Amino acid sequence: MTESSAQIGVVGLAVMGSNIARNFANHGHTVAVYNRTAAKTDAFMAEFGTTGSFVPSASIDEFVASLERPRRALIMVQAGPATDTVISQLADAMEPGDIIIDGGNALYTDTIRREAEMSERGLHFVGAGISGGEEGALNGPAIMPGGPAESYKSLGPLLEDISAKVDGTPCCTHIGPDGAGHFVKMVHNGIEYADMQVIGEAYHLLRYAAGIEPTEIAQIFRTWNDGDLDSYLIEITAEVLSQTDAETGKPLIDVIVDAAGQKGTGRWTVKAALDLGIPTTGIGEAVFARALSGARAQRAATTGNLPTGELTTLDALGVSKDDFVEDVRRALYASKLVAYAQGFDEIKAGSDEHGWDVDPRDLATIWRGGCIIRAKFLNRIVDAYNTDPSVQSLLLDPYFNNEVGTLVDSWRRVVVASTQLGLPIPVFASSLSYYDSLRSERLPAALIQGQRDFFGAHTYERTDRAGHFHTLWSADRSEVEA
Repeated sequence: MTESSAQIGVVGLAVMGSNIARNFANHGHTVAVYNRTAAKTDAFMAEFGTTGSFVPSASIDEFVASLERPRRALIMVQAGPATDTVISQLADAMEPGDIIIDGGNALYTDTIRREAEMSERGLHFVGAGISGGEEGALNGPAIMPGGPAESYKSLGPLLEDISAKVDGTPCCTHIGPDGAGHFVKMVHNGIEYADMQVIGEAYHLLRYAAGIEPTEIAQIFRTWNDGDLDSYLIEITAEVLSQTDAETGKPLIDVIVDAAGQKGTGRWTVKAALDLGIPTTGIGEAVFARALSGARAQRAATTGNLPTGELTTLDALGVSKDDFVEDVRRALYASKLVAYAQGFDEIKAGSDEHGWDVDPRDLATIWRGGCIIRAKFLNRIVDAYNTDPSVQSLLLDPYFNNEVGTLVDSWRRVVVASTQLGLPIPVFASSLSYYDSLRSERLPAALIQGQRDFFGAHTYERTDRAGHFHTLWSADRSEVEA
C-alpha cells in the first residue's frame, strides 16, 4: 500500500475503534489504523486485515503519512488526558487544513477548548458524538459531528456513509460549531439515562406490585414494543428479561447485582442543565437513582431497618393485574415523553447560550436509527418541530398534548399506588410533578421570593405592576421600589 492512500484513519483499536474502522472498510474506504500499543494493531490486522483495505502504522508519523489530504484522523481513545495526548501528537504531524475528529464521549467544554487550540494551528477539530454501542459502530451508528462547517464538506460524506439509515436518510448531520456535537451527544445520553430508569421502574412495578415473573414481563414488553413504545431499549429489555442464567437456572435478572454503573455523561447533562437553569428533573432523578443503587453499604444497613408506615397491595386497592399493567404502560410512555421534552429544552438552551443554532429537527431525524434512544415517536418529534420550530415545549405540540391527555389518569394512578405499595419510582413521580408544575397557574415560588426578600433583601416582582420591590420587614413593613 502506497503512502497517502487512506481516506480516513482511526487511532485507538479497542472494541469501538476496531468496529468503526471495520465499518469504514466495509463501505469501501481504505482505512489507516494505529494504536499506541503496537501489539493491538498487529492483533487487529491478524483478525480483520483480510476483510477490508487497511493500512497499519507503527507510529503517529507513519499513520499521518498514510492519509490522503486533507487528512482525516478519528480518535477513539479514553476521554480526558489520553485524548489530549493523541490530539497533540497528531497536530504536530499534520498540516493546515487537516481534520482531527474526537469520536469519544468528551465533555463538550473540553471540545470547545480543543477546537480553539487547533484552529490557532490551522487545523480543523471536530467533536463527534457517536451512539449505538459496539454493534452500532460496526453496522451503522448515529453520528453527531460538530466543529467547523467547512470540515463537514470533506468529512461528512464519509460519516454519512457509515451511519445508520432510516428511509434512506443518513443518521448523521453537521450539528453546529465547536462543542455542539458533543453537547448534543451528552444530552442524548442523559435522555438515555431517564429512558432506562423509567423502563426499570416499570419492570419493578410489574414484578413486585403485580407479582409477574420475568419471562411473562418479557412478553409484556414485546407487546408494548409493537405500539407507541416501539424502541430499541424496550426491545432489548424483553431480551434481558427472557434470559435464563445457565449456572443457576434462575432468571438472569435475579442474579445480576442491582447496582448500576455510569461513565459520567448523565452527570454532565445534569450539571450543564443546572448551569443553564433548565429543569431536567427526570434525567436528574435517573442519575441519582444510579448513585443510590451503588450505595451498597448504606442500602445494606437500612434494608429492613427503616419504618415503612402502613403499606397495602394491589388486591387491597381493588386494582386488577391487567388494569395495572396497562396503567404502567401509559405511565411509562408519559414519563418517556417528559424525558425527551426536557432533553430538547436543554439542547435549545445550550444552543442559545453558545450560539450554535442547533436544529432540533435534525436531532430527532438522526436519532431514529443507530443510537440507543432510537424510538418510533421520534418521527412525531420531527413533525412537532416542523409544525412549530419555536414551540415552547414538546408537551404543547398538538399530537403530544393529546397523547399526554390520554395517559395522565393512568400516570397518576401508578404514582399513587406505588407510594401506597412502598415501591420507589423516582422518575415516574418526578416527571409527573414536573408536568403538574408546568401546567399550574401559580407555584410556591411566590412564597420563596417573599422569604428571600425577608432574610436577604433580594426583592420581588409584583403581579399588578412592573418593577422590583422590597418590604421593610425589620421596620414598618412598608414596601419600597428597589
